[in-house]
Amino acid sequence: MPVAGGAELVRAAAEAGHGVAAFNVITLEHAEAVVAAAENTGLPVILQISENAVRFHDGRLAGLLGACTAVAGEAAVPVALHLDHVEDVGLLRAAAGTAVSSAMFDASTLPYGENVAATREAAAWARGQGIWLEAELGEIGGKDGAHAPGVRTDPDEAASYVADTGVDALAVAVGSSHAMTSRTARLDHGLIARLRERLPVPLVLHGSSGVPDGELREAVRSGMVKVNIGTALNLAYSQAVRDHLRAHPEVVDPRKYLRPAREAMTDCAERLLRVVAG
Repeated sequence: MPVAGGAELVRAAAEAGHGVAAFNVITLEHAEAVVAAAENTGLPVILQISENAVRFHDGRLAGLLGACTAVAGEAAVPVALHLDHVEDVGLLRAAAGTAVSSAMFDASTLPYGENVAATREAAAWARGQGIWLEAELGEIGGKDGAHAPGVRTDPDEAASYVADTGVDALAVAVGSSHAMTSRTARLDHGLIARLRERLPVPLVLHGSSGVPDGELREAVRSGMVKVNIGTALNLAYSQAVRDHLRAHPEVVDPRKYLRPAREAMTDCAERLLRVVAG
């Protein structure tokens, strides 16, 4: 089916009181695993390519985006494409004319006024291109040390930020942290509910890999809509490769260990898709 629109998937989830999972992908195997999981569950999904992933591919977006576009276009369920944590305006603008329908513009490390100005300009450009834009008021805990994990988004400040920038969605700090390898995060569900009441745009949860299943379900019930997941896939991928090479040290054909890695990511994504969908 045609590549889906991210805004449509988020809007449909919000109207139904469900969440929609958005997985960060780095390789073709990531994308294939996520789409296989979505097809197994019959649920829509968002494939996300971060600026860091583009940097891994030597700064070239076209190869990974082309692969994701092909995988999404062949899927039996709705799959949207999203650029994540984009700080480079040039990379954001590279989304124009592609299958990318949404992006997260990240000016969160800038002082508040500069963040607002840069994000307002990005949102105006994105609106003109038909691209749905997500942003972040203050960096989520655990990323580059900009904030401690205890930082929380203030509802009044968030409302002013959304009004001043014109963004379509907001990533909020409610207790999760990027790149967690243990599932020990506890979310402030009361704050999620207050943010949902205060803001006219969907809420986005970053750092979801460190959040237990029950906490994710409650977060969606409290008002979270788009749920970003990355590290969980990488943990599954890496462990499967280690296990296979430990059991078969003679293997040199990458297909031998990438197949179980892809299957492990599929299992991980399938479980999380069901959790987020409620």
